[in-house]
Amino acid sequence: MPISAVDTINLAFQHTKRQLFQPFRFWQWTRLAIVGLLAGEAGGGGSFNYSKSLNSPQSGSPSFPHIDPALLVGLLVVIVVTAIIFGIVMMYVSSVIRFILFDSVIAKQCHIRQGWQRRQDGGWKLFLWHLGFFVVVLFASVLLLGVPALFAFVMGWFREPRQHLLALILGGILLFLVLFAFLVAAAVVQVLTKDFVVPQMALEKIGAVEGWRRLLPMLKAEKGGYAAYIGLKIVLAIGAGIVIALVGLVLSLFLILPFVGVAVAAVLGGKAAGLTWNVFTITAAVVAVCILLAVLFYLTALVSVPVIIFFPAYSIYFFAARYRPLSLTLYPPPPATPDASAGSLPGLPLAPA
Repeated sequence: MPISAVDTINLAFQHTKRQLFQPFRFWQWTRLAIVGLLAGEAGGGGSFNYSKSLNSPQSGSPSFPHIDPALLVGLLVVIVVTAIIFGIVMMYVSSVIRFILFDSVIAKQCHIRQGWQRRQDGGWKLFLWHLGFFVVVLFASVLLLGVPALFAFVMGWFREPRQHLLALILGGILLFLVLFAFLVAAAVVQVLTKDFVVPQMALEKIGAVEGWRRLLPMLKAEKGGYAAYIGLKIVLAIGAGIVIALVGLVLSLFLILPFVGVAVAAVLGGKAAGLTWNVFTITAAVVAVCILLAVLFYLTALVSVPVIIFFPAYSIYFFAARYRPLSLTLYPPPPATPDASAGSLPGLPLAPA
């Protein structure tokens, strides 16, 4: 009987301890932090809200209302286009890094440069899957929101909302539940892809669609086991997320408070020197904030390295009991030794059995 999701926790914990602490290697931690950050395994979800606290230096600046509207529109267009391009590039980088993380857990060694050169083909296939899946999810979300909204508009519920208040409330609740269930299902598909499809792609050089075609019969044959895996992983991820969020909060206090002090001093000094908000000063502020966030994300990822290793190890040990190529990679058989009693002469191959 394959190992259960509960029993796999101890195997993943032991693997994490051996890889990170026996022996401890700082540069391995650094590489794994980078890999985990790019692969989305750092778990520091709470750290993405730090930019809200960076608005305090702007509150006392009277120059913002006098920015040319054309300049703001131009900056907004540039930011949107740059964000789209950056998101696509990072989606590709994350796809390749996912294979590097898989190799790092299997080999207990992290080699980013060699892995980047070796995993381009698999990363490209995974990137195409992620891109297509994102488009499908986006299109489905628009339909889920647009069709009910169009129905309500045609029925005249928006023209006289007070007369259709009950229908709008019940419809809104139902729409929220349906959209929430859809997004949860999409998230589960993503988790199953990186946990159980990526190992197949890495070991057998297949595409993501073929990996899913092979995975579906496994899911149907052991619904309870995989459901327990997903449920337990959610619980573990919540616990790890809380810990990482607390660590991120402490790091943010040590980094953002000095940054705010420097920013306030820079704004006051700029006002005294007659500087105003223009393309140069806005760009400099954006670059400074990006550098701060990059440092903060990296430090959070550095302390998240045990989590970065634990969760991939958890999926690998769970799936190895159900996927023979991964089992043979994780537990390679001992090399065959020639049987001295077979009577073969030195230098000649043994006769086939």
